[in-house]
Amino acid sequence: MDAFTVDDLISCYERGVFPMADARHDESIFLIDPERRGVLPLDSVHIPRRLARTVRSDIFQVRVDSAFDAVVEACATSRPGRLETWINAPIQQLYGELFARGLAHSVGCWRDGQMVGGLYGVSLGAAFFGESMFSTERDASKVALAHLVARLKVGDYRLLDTQFITDHLLQFGAVEIARADYRRRLVKAWPAQADFYRFSAGATGADVLQAINQAS
Repeated sequence: MDAFTVDDLISCYERGVFPMADARHDESIFLIDPERRGVLPLDSVHIPRRLARTVRSDIFQVRVDSAFDAVVEACATSRPGRLETWINAPIQQLYGELFARGLAHSVGCWRDGQMVGGLYGVSLGAAFFGESMFSTERDASKVALAHLVARLKVGDYRLLDTQFITDHLLQFGAVEIARADYRRRLVKAWPAQADFYRFSAGATGADVLQAINQAS
């Protein structure tokens, strides 16, 4: 795909499609418009009991937007059991540009001075499009997701798009919906106002669980 710009990328999200690459070192980008779409309904998020204990324990230091490029790079890195990823260099550059515009965000989990998990995604209107996550320590990416959900709920987001469904996401209550249903939700969320930074940057795990449970 030639001359695919960050503005083209934003238009894709508005239409309900998103980019991928066949492989990490493949420079081409193609667009995905799945018949079935994964979403995590923000009014019915479920935090498993064991994970809730981990969130409450604050064993990770959670940082928002402090290492966006590093989070994307970690998501793109091959690991045991996942030798290939869909995040190539052009995609990394595009999301870096979105971050520079304030339209992409990261949540990272740190322990002993090392980033051990995190996620990133795109924020447009009152919709958040989750792109990828990684973890090198148990539960790190799940804790990042819990912090993201609390932030989205407090910030009045209406849609959390997970693109696809995984066992990881099913634990939180993610569901798969038809393309037409997804687009109806997107049309409502796109023009609405949301605030990614309303939730306190110094929020504890207990604050996160309270924010999730209050509106669920």
